[in-house]
Amino acid sequence: MQTIKASQGAGHIGIVHLGLGAFHRAHQAVYLERYRDRTGDTQWGVSAANLRRSVELVDALKGANYRYHVAEYRDSDTVTLREVGAIEEALFTGQAQDQRWGRDLDALLKRLCAADTRIVTLTVTEKGYFLNPASGELLQSDPMIQADIESPNAPRTAPGILVEALKRRRAAGTAPFTVLCCDNMPDNGQRTRQAVAQLARRQDADLADWILEHVAFPCSMVDRIVPAMTGQDFEALERLGVSDPNAVVCEAFSQWVVEDHFPLGRPSWEEEGVTMVADVAPFETMKLRMLNGSHSLLAYLGALDDIETVFDAVSKPAFKTLLRRYMNEEAAPTLSMPEEIDLDAYAESLIARFANDSLRHRLQQIAMDGSQKLPQRWLQVVEANLAAGRESACVALGLAGWIRYTQGSTLSGQRFSVDDPLAGQLEALHQRHGEDATALVDAFFGLDAVMPEALARNDDFKRDVLNAYHALTEHGVEHALAHLDR
Repeated sequence: MQTIKASQGAGHIGIVHLGLGAFHRAHQAVYLERYRDRTGDTQWGVSAANLRRSVELVDALKGANYRYHVAEYRDSDTVTLREVGAIEEALFTGQAQDQRWGRDLDALLKRLCAADTRIVTLTVTEKGYFLNPASGELLQSDPMIQADIESPNAPRTAPGILVEALKRRRAAGTAPFTVLCCDNMPDNGQRTRQAVAQLARRQDADLADWILEHVAFPCSMVDRIVPAMTGQDFEALERLGVSDPNAVVCEAFSQWVVEDHFPLGRPSWEEEGVTMVADVAPFETMKLRMLNGSHSLLAYLGALDDIETVFDAVSKPAFKTLLRRYMNEEAAPTLSMPEEIDLDAYAESLIARFANDSLRHRLQQIAMDGSQKLPQRWLQVVEANLAAGRESACVALGLAGWIRYTQGSTLSGQRFSVDDPLAGQLEALHQRHGEDATALVDAFFGLDAVMPEALARNDDFKRDVLNAYHALTEHGVEHALAHLDR
């Protein structure tokens, strides 16, 4: 085991992060920690805000003087234990039990308006931008967005917080910070820009125009597997001599590709292995369709088969065969990559990472928010393949798996909660159509928040999904995998 202590000494806060969670603590904060340790440059400390989740993490980090541990596993026998101190401040703007909404909102807005704050990063998940997954338009009727429109000075959403902070900086004559999205969305910088500008336009058209003209929204691609912590993870850390309720575990692999557009400056991330590029799109699309798309296949089909983790799923030859076919025959042909990128090698590296026996990456964690994720992970693959005259049998099976998954039970009858912004609507579709598979698939294809219009009208692909649904529900996952496309 290798142990790395945190860099010493408090620094200036130059970055505000929205969405304090395990991924940020194991990814962006680690890159900054390594940068500070190497250079001694303390101007890029982080103020991290938890927007909607529990207040306990924020208070626990404060109690630990903003020090926590990241266990980076290459395999179950090889681990690097890293102490991280790049986060200098933690704030909470959600609504904890018996507390008012936005406990630290004023402090967050003050921090965002400070001239020293030059970059704002985000990991708020796809649903945190309040965009229609299919069209990319702002969900203006959402109650949270409505609240931000009606009370812009007390924002609750990430787009609302950014609009209010940028409005105040503009009024004060302070140059706007750069907004760096680190969530898994295609064109994530442009989507963030769209969410912020559309919300701003509901308040002030001139403000929206100013944001579109003056605020940088670079795109990025992030990659590191960071499972939710389990009791077993904490027990393993105890055996390594670490008792830390704020610790996170992750794989040793980490990647960050960033569009290099930071008008107010940035850390020299490239010296820590970050790939700074003019165009992130090819890397972003590759990761979404190959890694994230594969994860979703495992999540829905594996969960239906009562499989708990990614490792458990890829230990089964049938799932490995599925992933190789999906990545090599359906996802890879839709990608246009630089010459130096070997997609066959990338696919094999992903399967090797999924087989890391030290990570208990639960399929139910990956299965969350499917309605938000599947348009960019799968459905864009299908659209590209249809245009080229290619089949998408793996995606058809995966989509059938997702439809059945949203019923809230495994094929053996084990119940679970469906964690999705559209969970109530999806449940209503199952209740309405009962055992009529044809009507159920038709109804899911009619979800305009999920299904692109061209796919919704494609009877051939709908038939493929219906046939896959019958195979799953009548014969089980093993049969469906064995007879894929027969």
